[in-house]
Amino acid sequence: MTQPTAAMLVIGDEILSGRTRDSNMYYLAGQLTERGINLCEVRVVSDDADAITGAVKALSAAYDHVFTSGGIGPTHDDITADCIAAAFDAHIDVRDDARALLQAHYDRQGMEFNAARQRMARIPDGATLIENPVSVAPGFTMENVHVMAGVPSVFQAMVESILPTLTGGAPLISRTRRIDRGEGDIAGPLGELAQAYPGLSIGSYPFQKDGRYGVNIVLRGTDADLLDEAVAKLDAAFPA
Repeated sequence: MTQPTAAMLVIGDEILSGRTRDSNMYYLAGQLTERGINLCEVRVVSDDADAITGAVKALSAAYDHVFTSGGIGPTHDDITADCIAAAFDAHIDVRDDARALLQAHYDRQGMEFNAARQRMARIPDGATLIENPVSVAPGFTMENVHVMAGVPSVFQAMVESILPTLTGGAPLISRTRRIDRGEGDIAGPLGELAQAYPGLSIGSYPFQKDGRYGVNIVLRGTDADLLDEAVAKLDAAFPA
């Protein structure tokens, strides 16, 4: 079974300035791996309309799914929804179903559903809403682009809402082996192993501990038997 492909688009000046550390990519990658969807690319762009629109168009054309985070709040710099609409040449305005969700929420809170909060009900025509059980303001899916909030707790809740609706492939399995040698000592045999198993992803991650060099070798694939075979050859080449 072929794994569907995905990309993530992280939106926000606060990420690029270093003021905010993104944790959403880490969470999404783990969830997609379990679902059998291969996260192939992650981009980070500023709060710039042309940059967001261009990235959405490029990623949407290249991958089965695109997941965005950030820029769907009530402030002037929350422009993601407008950029998604522009990318797909869709009209956007406050939509009745989103408005009703937010109106009820703010009524319960005894808060005014003012113009700024109504911005969060602006949804492109043709999009479907993504449930937000944390703060109610919905995300949305436009064709193959899933638009979600940047706040980690809300992003995670929206991912949990959308993932069951997506068709995945075979889950990715991983095996890890630690080798207490430097990368220069193992590069040749490791390269040969990678050539022998082109269907597997074999990564080398060096470390240094107590003045000694070592490498963690991570093998990934969807075929457990093939992984076990490759690991056995790795163990034979570099016995503990």
